[in-house]
Amino acid sequence: MEEINTDVNKIKDEKKIFLDKNFLKIFFISLASLIAILIVCGALIWYFRANIFDYFAKEYLQEIQDPNNSLAKDGSLNSEKIIEKQSIFSEERFVIDAVKKTNPAVVSIMISKNVPKYEAYIDPNQQQNPFGDLFPGFFFSVPQYRQNGTEKKEIGGGSGFFVSADGLIVTNKHVVDQKDVEYTVFTNNGKKHIAKVVARDPVLDIALIKVEGTGFPYLSLGNSDSLQVGQSVIAIGNALAEFRNTVSVGVVSGLARSVTAGDSSGKTELLDHVIQTDAAINPGNSGGPLLDLSGNVVGVNVAVAQGSQNIGFALPINSVKSAIESVKATGKIVRPYLGIRYVAINSEMKEKNNLSVNYGVLVKAGQNPNELAVIPGSPADKAGIVENDIILEVDGVKLDSNTTLASVIRQKIIGSVVTLRILHKGIEKSVQVKLEAAKE
Repeated sequence: MEEINTDVNKIKDEKKIFLDKNFLKIFFISLASLIAILIVCGALIWYFRANIFDYFAKEYLQEIQDPNNSLAKDGSLNSEKIIEKQSIFSEERFVIDAVKKTNPAVVSIMISKNVPKYEAYIDPNQQQNPFGDLFPGFFFSVPQYRQNGTEKKEIGGGSGFFVSADGLIVTNKHVVDQKDVEYTVFTNNGKKHIAKVVARDPVLDIALIKVEGTGFPYLSLGNSDSLQVGQSVIAIGNALAEFRNTVSVGVVSGLARSVTAGDSSGKTELLDHVIQTDAAINPGNSGGPLLDLSGNVVGVNVAVAQGSQNIGFALPINSVKSAIESVKATGKIVRPYLGIRYVAINSEMKEKNNLSVNYGVLVKAGQNPNELAVIPGSPADKAGIVENDIILEVDGVKLDSNTTLASVIRQKIIGSVVTLRILHKGIEKSVQVKLEAAKE
């Protein structure tokens, strides 16, 4: 009996030791492993959140569009399901994600200038008595003003966005077209940088400026040719040159618009093939990006229609890409050119001049003797194009009210060969032209 009790006591002691050491050790190791697995899984889900969201969004769209879906046969249940899923897969999520991703790369540009500083003073020799001899002792002095040096003041502002990590920024030409001023760039984190103008586009209202530094966040350029009317877009900019990184959301209201834009100094400029949007674009937004819901730049905000509500315009990014690449490669904006002077043809012009077509461009000299129809030695001249030729297409793209010759050529690169379909003395033929750099 004593031996049995002894064995039982040994078993209890061993069990106690196991519980005290091994069990607790295994428990904590298992717990730590579980926590580590959860952290890894959570990190993977967060890293691939966009793909996961996209997958479930596609599943949702396929499910509600499936005619065999049993819930689709029940109107009330289907409506409840749509409402529930729309609350998850709403456009708001895309907007928030796009803004978070792009905001750090959008900058505010402030323009400062030394202006005269005036002070008031009293000149004792300029005392006056309006009452004359009636009140001979009554005198008063009119304050005089004189310049006392200069002071630096902010005289305007605009917007821009980084297109490279080394500080290259796209903005509008009219934002940085002044001389004897200082341009200061404020990034979204509040830091300021002195900027210098690298290049101003001779064709578009585009300029590129640069700040010193590396590692700047920059935006991806999208494809403005794929835009559709009704597509959602986001505008970010320095609204009224006061409210930095203001976000507004709207849709593409129109494409290939032609507008005449003017600034406060009275300068005007014809902008063709621009994007119209109802996203709020205010003075100061000029030069900021117009984004799609993926955060890609599809346009550069350039103008707003005065006296209207929600009519703004942006230059399509495909027209700007060549300028950006040109600056990166050569340090200046060099555009390709044909070397002709022309007039766009429409139905009215066809009837008035008895032409055979109502589209294309007519190669024609101006009233000034210096305004030649074809520039000697230009690519058009080398290709044999002469006055009164009609250019109908460029690389198969028809030139009409929606597509101008200038908008097509500026999307080409220097050295590329384009095929022009022309009418020469009533005979249609194709001509190949090698584009060259426009002379300054």
